[in-house]
Amino acid sequence: MTDDTFIEGPLYEKRRKVYPQSVHGPFRRIKWAILGVTLGTYYLLPFARWNRGPGLPDQAVLIDLPHRRFYFFFIELWPQEVYYFTGLLIIAAMTLFLMNAVAGRLWCGYMCPQTVWTDLFYAVERWVEGDRRERMQGDKRYWTFDHIRKVALKHFLWVMIAWWTGGAWVLYFADAPTLVKELATFQAPAIAYLWIGILTATTYLFAGHAREQVCIYMCPWPRIQAALTDEWALNVTYRRDRGEPRMSVKKAQVARAHADLAGDCVDCHQCINVCPTGVDIRHGIQLGCIQCGLCIDACDNVMREIGRPAGLIGYDTDVNMERRREGKAPIYRIIRPRTLIYTAAIAIVGGIMLYALATRATMDVNVLHERNPLFVQLSDGGVRNDYTVRILNKGAQRSFTLDVSGLPGATIRVAGIEAGPSGKPVVEVGQDQTREVRLSVQVGLADLPKTSRDIDIGIADTAGGGRANARDHFVPGDR
Repeated sequence: MTDDTFIEGPLYEKRRKVYPQSVHGPFRRIKWAILGVTLGTYYLLPFARWNRGPGLPDQAVLIDLPHRRFYFFFIELWPQEVYYFTGLLIIAAMTLFLMNAVAGRLWCGYMCPQTVWTDLFYAVERWVEGDRRERMQGDKRYWTFDHIRKVALKHFLWVMIAWWTGGAWVLYFADAPTLVKELATFQAPAIAYLWIGILTATTYLFAGHAREQVCIYMCPWPRIQAALTDEWALNVTYRRDRGEPRMSVKKAQVARAHADLAGDCVDCHQCINVCPTGVDIRHGIQLGCIQCGLCIDACDNVMREIGRPAGLIGYDTDVNMERRREGKAPIYRIIRPRTLIYTAAIAIVGGIMLYALATRATMDVNVLHERNPLFVQLSDGGVRNDYTVRILNKGAQRSFTLDVSGLPGATIRVAGIEAGPSGKPVVEVGQDQTREVRLSVQVGLADLPKTSRDIDIGIADTAGGGRANARDHFVPGDR
């Protein structure tokens, strides 16, 4: 071939529609169980109740955007505590890495939302149109009345599932029973209908039409996980040392009778027929293989029918593939440096988050120094600085005293609030609320510092004794 010779071909491969066949076995049962638990949790969790006391929402899981709160059973997070979500993202990433190090694309095959909803859509499709052969034959005689009726029913059920998927999502942002009633009577906010429409369309498109295309072309994880796996990771594997050479059952019997080599694979294509992405696992690990284990169930069923041992396809490692070729026994190392590192990272971040939750304060204070003007020169020579103080009360309604430390001779005053018996301003803050007040700090000429000085502006619970401080500075003016 000369340098100026090149091969012309299509840039994109035309999609070949996949018709996954139903299969029975332990991995299929695991997938059904995960589907039931995950979808049941997603659809029903907004209706779970949790008593937080008077004046607070009783929805167990609620993202309360108007009041800037996130509720998860007994946990209540404020916008200032967004670092908890950062910790959750780190734990999620490390868990994904750990799953990949242990057994490849476990997430993709069993728990990914695309996999779960696509499984549900496939179940509806089989229930309405029949199994693999019936669906393929139906597509060949597409314009018959019976086929059109079935396809219409299938798409109607798909839209209903997608609609409830979008509807369940918006229920996490408002009181679920109330919002359901408002949606049914067309009194809900327009934004709720908009998001239901968007999520209905995307669920219907991805789970009903894109399907394996999402896994192969749209999702970045198959490409990332290839860099994270190693030779000790368990992956769905066709054991070539046992399966090759392939031949029919009768030919294999004849070959074995003559002491010739015969593999256990009978080339029945059942592993391909049940694969939701149409992968032939006998070609090795591929981008489209989501490691769901359905080909294992299919192959084990065939092996039982022909009287051969199960396990021709199974979760195995590259190391064991090589050891079997050498006639050695397989070994497994789930516990190794990378799995220990991932586990340690999950434990450390999780421990820090639990400690922070257990010791988190129910009060806080934020201070903003007024910039215009930065200070006020008084007629007697003294100087006044003004501050905007925001008090956060994450508990029941209570009173807080305001004080300033680090500035001898300072007097304080809060606009519109009288001082309490201790001589300090007392600020009432409602349950689970914030309150903003204007604080004036004044220093007479005799006590006025020569340079800017750091001060601590603090609040103290008048009943419980808790305390919170915020640091700012006092500007003495032009001296």
